[in-house]
Amino acid sequence: MRVKTYSPEETLGWGRECGKTLPLGSVVALFGDLGAGKTTLIKGIAQGAAGIPLREVLSPTFTYLNIYHGKKTLYHFDLYRLKDPRDFLHLGFDEHFTLEGISLIEWPEKILDLLPPDTLKISLYHLADTERLIEISDHFAI
Repeated sequence: MRVKTYSPEETLGWGRECGKTLPLGSVVALFGDLGAGKTTLIKGIAQGAAGIPLREVLSPTFTYLNIYHGKKTLYHFDLYRLKDPRDFLHLGFDEHFTLEGISLIEWPEKILDLLPPDTLKISLYHLADTERLIEISDHFAI
């Protein structure tokens, strides 16, 4: 599935709709360059899936993980600074994949071999100033 959005508001809206469909236990890997809109999309997903206010969703670049509690619990990972996938394991982050919640992962390429086989893949592409292409792949085998 491919979706084109023309503003951050549209990206948020699409994220809201996506979030409403995610069951507990979902692991979502968000691929895209810096500025592609991963965090914006996650804000929408958090609002749609769990009713989390947009202002509460911040990228956990320096802490690797933010946990949001709402109608569902969300585990928001930002692995941009992760140097070694073993650090993800040493910190016990992989355990979140089996908890009653939804895991959303920015920069998942850092831990591809650790992702569950039923991980949902979303790729974001920066086409123009506010225009984004969002590609959703059903679960992919790692």
